[in-house]
Amino acid sequence: MLVKLIKRAINSPFVAYAIRCVTGFLIGYFLIEKFPQHELFWVLLSIILVISPDEKDARKLTIERSKSNFIGSISGLLVFFLPMDDVYKIALGILIALIICRFADLINVARSAIVGLLIVLMEHKTDTYWAPGERFIFVTLGCFIGLSVTLITSYVFNCLNKNFLTENE
Repeated sequence: MLVKLIKRAINSPFVAYAIRCVTGFLIGYFLIEKFPQHELFWVLLSIILVISPDEKDARKLTIERSKSNFIGSISGLLVFFLPMDDVYKIALGILIALIICRFADLINVARSAIVGLLIVLMEHKTDTYWAPGERFIFVTLGCFIGLSVTLITSYVFNCLNKNFLTENE
């Protein structure tokens, strides 16, 4: 009875997604608490953004969202240095990110690219000149953490299914 309950929980897409989101949140929150002098909220946001609720394609979607988020943040960093108003930088960055996503066959996750771009380019009154570069690093770190959480939990769930649960049926 207990084994069946554990097996259902491990094979539940909702449980897997909940575990990944909570784990990602806790890692991001720990970083925010540990390094309050940095804008690590962007790490936390990127972690949650790349984790997929669709268990069937979780690894694939997380990898694609990470790539897309990276494309968006690098596009934002590239247009940041252009001598034009911010609204035009953002519009141009969105176009560049969408074109890159199209040619990289990532158009289905291009929304993540736009979010990454906005994180890098949206200015706040208290920003330093280096804020977009820092945000690029934080978005990339968040994508790496979200991807790691997804891959590690997939591995753990697969090991539990193969080794523990199949032996105890």
